[in-house]
Amino acid sequence: MSSNFFAMVNRMKLINRWALMQNTKQENIAEHSHSVAVIAHALALIGNRKFGKNYNAERACLLAIYHDTTEVITGDMPTPVKYYNDEIRNVYKDIEHIAGQRLLSMLEEDFKDDYEPLFEKQEGDAELWALVKAADKISALIKCIEEKRMGNLEFDHALVKQEKIIDAINLEEVEYFKEHFLPAYYLTLDEHTK
Repeated sequence: MSSNFFAMVNRMKLINRWALMQNTKQENIAEHSHSVAVIAHALALIGNRKFGKNYNAERACLLAIYHDTTEVITGDMPTPVKYYNDEIRNVYKDIEHIAGQRLLSMLEEDFKDDYEPLFEKQEGDAELWALVKAADKISALIKCIEEKRMGNLEFDHALVKQEKIIDAINLEEVEYFKEHFLPAYYLTLDEHTK
């Protein structure tokens, strides 16, 4: 039996984010998912090393890699639309669920149990999903910082909004990342290499 699953996952690189905004550089969901995976992994390690947590950092990374995969079917719905009200948010969650089930149906039975937790949140992964969600927000902030550094005024409001969102996340791992790693994203290459 031939499976379309991985070919569909490969199409993540074709789905652009921030569709309603002028971008100096387009960002697709594959690039975004890589960024979220790197940050989620870091947040888990920060939790383990600095705050005595026992996160599975590799699993956090894996969940992050797949966190937006359903968008190869749904597309990336802009945040102002997706979160306009509870009714739209709930309908979109249902659409994401259906898209996840559609992707899973493309797998051979032998692999479905391995991939289903990446699309259907499992109770045992709740702490890791919180890290992935935080990493997703940090990644969005980083995109705003990059656009602002390139002089793109289109991202002025989004940058302020994302900074407030990050400030409101009540995770000590995020506070640590914000204090120790986030400031470097505001620097130029020359400032990094001094």
